[in-house]
Amino acid sequence: MNQTESDRIADYLRPTVTAAGLFLEAVDIKGQGKDRIVQVLVDYEEGTQAVTLDEIADVSQAISTALDADTALDQSPYELEVSTPGVSRPLTEPRHWRRNVGRTVRVNVMGQDNLSGELTEVSETGITITPTIEPPKKGMKAKRGEPQVIDFANIRRGNVEIDFSAADKVSDEDLEALDEEDLDTLESEEDSNGH
Repeated sequence: MNQTESDRIADYLRPTVTAAGLFLEAVDIKGQGKDRIVQVLVDYEEGTQAVTLDEIADVSQAISTALDADTALDQSPYELEVSTPGVSRPLTEPRHWRRNVGRTVRVNVMGQDNLSGELTEVSETGITITPTIEPPKKGMKAKRGEPQVIDFANIRRGNVEIDFSAADKVSDEDLEALDEEDLDTLESEEDSNGH
């Protein structure tokens, strides 16, 4: 199988990112020639803490230095973008779920209605979610359902949900994890809902 340039660069940068105490999520190359952008996504492999701006700055410098030394890289100019995946990233790997324990998630489960609630536990085989039961009338407080265990094999899709109506409950880490794409998505959802 031919290795793509993105895969080759990811393999090349993985030790640099690991040395910075982070996990390399993905490398994507967009555009060509002088308009080329190298996007690098980093995160912690475990834990629920957010990557700080200082850590992004440090790893960006290390990645830039490594790319400058990469003799296999086409030496035409490029723009380097280093960031974390943000809360819009689908939860596709067990470590993604582990990184979001304690947050509200939406889970598309095969053969069931979607579930939304607090992710309380992640095991080797699946997750435990305490669903939020929507109130029958607007203005009433939502209730918590019974915890449900869902095997990874039965999960079609999962995402972190941020409820801006409860902004006083949103942590600084959640707000820092939002990127411009997340904000654009939220604004377009609000516009389509007539808000």
